[in-house]
Amino acid sequence: MNSSRRPRHFDSPRQETYLSLWRTYDQLRAIEEELFSRHDITAQQYNTLRLLRGEHPDAVPTLELAGRLISHAPDITRLLDKLEQRGLIQRERPQENRRQVLIRISQGGLDFLKELDEPVRACHDKQLGHLTPEQLEQLNELLRLIRRRHEPEGSLWK
Repeated sequence: MNSSRRPRHFDSPRQETYLSLWRTYDQLRAIEEELFSRHDITAQQYNTLRLLRGEHPDAVPTLELAGRLISHAPDITRLLDKLEQRGLIQRERPQENRRQVLIRISQGGLDFLKELDEPVRACHDKQLGHLTPEQLEQLNELLRLIRRRHEPEGSLWK
């Protein structure tokens, strides 16, 4: 045994699992950030566009969109401002409710995502391609089980 390596000490199996999840997230995120930085986009912006593409040609209310993002976006307005400045989304205010803002992906946004589809698939392969379909399903089920306790009622992620 290599005496220079210190044994790992955790307060509990829960702590070890939590820290393992955190470290894994950090490593997977670094791979994703490298991809997105080449395209001058954040993971949060990509996720926003991905959700809007799923609703195309319909628009989504801003608050509904914010609630469907993978991670909490404290400043959804600024995130949307950046996407709109790049011509990737369009904002609309319905005449019947001027307080509501609807968000729709633009043709530029659709084209941009189409360019990213293959690089994102390759990124996911690099991140998780070494796992079998059965292992991925088992991992997804365990992650759903963890989230179920913490997600708000009606969440799409439950």
